[in-house]
Amino acid sequence: MLDAMNRFAMLSISAVATLAACNGGSANGETVGSNDGGSSGIGLTGASTTGNADTTTDPTVGSVSNTGSSGESGPSDTTAAETGTPGCTSNDDCAGDPGGAVCNTDTGECVDCTVADDPCAEGNYCDPATNACIPGCIADDDCGGDLSCELATNMCVGCLEDVECPLGSVCDAGTCVPGCNKQQGCQKGLACCTEQCVDILIDEPNCGGCDSPCEPDNATGECVDGICTVPDGNCANGFEDCNGAANDGCEINGVCVCAPNQVYECYAGPAGTQDIGVCVAGTQTCNGDGTVLGPCIGQVLPGLEVCASGQDENCDGDVDEDPDLDADGWTQCGGDCCDDVGVGCLSPALVNPGAFEFGGNVVDDDCDGNIDNVLPGCDAGLASNSNDPNDYARAVDLCQFTTLNPPDPADRNWGVLSAGLFLANGAGVPATNSRAIRPGFGNVIVPELGSSIAVLSSGNAADSNDVNPPFAAFQNGTSTGTSSAFPADWFAANGNALPNVPGCPVPLGNTAQNPVMLNLQVRVPTNALSFSMRFYFFSAEYPEYVCTAFNDFFVALVDSTNNTNPADGNIAVYDDGATLWPVGVNILQAAPGLFTQCANGQISQCAAPVPYNGCVANNELAGTGFNTVANACGYNGAAGGGTGWLTVNGNVTPGEVMTLRLVIWDTSDQVWDSLVLLDDFQWSVEASEPGVMPG
Repeated sequence: MLDAMNRFAMLSISAVATLAACNGGSANGETVGSNDGGSSGIGLTGASTTGNADTTTDPTVGSVSNTGSSGESGPSDTTAAETGTPGCTSNDDCAGDPGGAVCNTDTGECVDCTVADDPCAEGNYCDPATNACIPGCIADDDCGGDLSCELATNMCVGCLEDVECPLGSVCDAGTCVPGCNKQQGCQKGLACCTEQCVDILIDEPNCGGCDSPCEPDNATGECVDGICTVPDGNCANGFEDCNGAANDGCEINGVCVCAPNQVYECYAGPAGTQDIGVCVAGTQTCNGDGTVLGPCIGQVLPGLEVCASGQDENCDGDVDEDPDLDADGWTQCGGDCCDDVGVGCLSPALVNPGAFEFGGNVVDDDCDGNIDNVLPGCDAGLASNSNDPNDYARAVDLCQFTTLNPPDPADRNWGVLSAGLFLANGAGVPATNSRAIRPGFGNVIVPELGSSIAVLSSGNAADSNDVNPPFAAFQNGTSTGTSSAFPADWFAANGNALPNVPGCPVPLGNTAQNPVMLNLQVRVPTNALSFSMRFYFFSAEYPEYVCTAFNDFFVALVDSTNNTNPADGNIAVYDDGATLWPVGVNILQAAPGLFTQCANGQISQCAAPVPYNGCVANNELAGTGFNTVANACGYNGAAGGGTGWLTVNGNVTPGEVMTLRLVIWDTSDQVWDSLVLLDDFQWSVEASEPGVMPG
């Protein structure tokens, strides 16, 4: 058994070895390779790659220029794309170009239109975002006739036909003015006479009146001072239409909205869409009294485009266009079930096949045809000593897998792109016994979600009852015979020194002992702003070696374009309001109460003894192997402790490819081991406060 004096002797030897290494020697005869952005493991620092022409890549990962030729460019056979000059400089360059007949001189592309050069048909305008003609207007010039543009709705308003005006008015030069004709009648109590609505009892030429019978075989009315008086009994109620002739002096309500039994053409679609594509007018028939027009029968109005139908269902002049109205990267024919604001679709950009199903919002977020469906679990029956890194992703409840560049862009769903098990610097293979998948840990601890927990350890990833791999005492610990450099980007961001609690000895060397890393490359859902995961950290360094150089670490490094995470990428930190403290044994000095499963009393026996009262209980240590009795530095009592389940949060950019590196190692020596449990990975539609949250 290794006692404390031998351990500190080992630390001194380690320091000498480190000094030798700094002078060009090797501390242990091994050469530790650097991570230079090559092919070893997964790129941890995001090496930039310069693509060649005609190379494409997934738009969520990055963009590489595709500069294919757009045709001959003159005697030199050098295309505009090859020389870096625009593809067009005037509209003459776009004659016959399938992109359109107008030159967008800002980009050198041939397009349908530009705001400066708008050849769109009446009732349409040039969309500056797409350089395409779309129905509507942004100025009066876009509207036909005497119509004007209403900017609040981008619609042409005014009138073109009398039927668009209210009763008692007709269309005159685009404006409804008082008047009437045979198509447009008058209001109650009035009749149309010489294109004006007048009192129906005034006998005017061509207006009917006293010279027309009210009923067959009845007397004619009398005119007194130009006023038609109807004999009693000739017309019930005095104004009933008895003979079916419009405006003859006896009209019910004085209104004829149409000619009795006349058939009219009708169309209720937007201006400029009739007889375009599938859109056609219908017919409606006037009733026998001339007071009501029947429903419009047979008209076809603009609708949603039907994928690959060969027809223009939205009647805009284009066939089978596949719009992405919400600009989320998925088109209607590409599987986007919510591409524009409408009933049941209030946030189109958050709903597409690349989203995760956010439970409880009564929305089919991922467009799979089901509302609020829960992704099935995937961590049952996993082998404890599995060599498949994807099984460790499943054990932490990442249950969806995808590919970086699928043949069909509609399949760019979120999920794990790759998983790997490495040493701390992302290269090399960790010891087989340092990782495992367990249905629980010890006698009390069970998974936070699903059926399994991923276990990483600087010793053996096993409790006192486990096999495959087997249990090995955490104190005095087991050396796995592996080591590596620290994660390079994280170490550099901390000034090439391990972060440490003030007042505690600085760890020596630049080597992670017995390290193991689970590396997960994941495409983020298009509606996710953050993620969370549960972890449980144990260490045999408690209580004797608190605030010593033997400060074992657990880090969770997020590589994301979201810049709200800690600057060094490590979200496994506790924020005391002034400083971010990484998870390790020495954090007890900065965050009392973070270790809750342990024995209170005197700690730091191998340093400067101090009291600690942050422990809540130690029943969860039963059967874990972190509740043994040890003797070091004069201490003879319970050795080992744990944090209890903690939540770690990190922020992400929707739709990006991010990498999560989960790493644990021994510091300053290869014994007195530490271990972490990982479980319950979750996405969130809200941004988080990055770091560790107790409980």
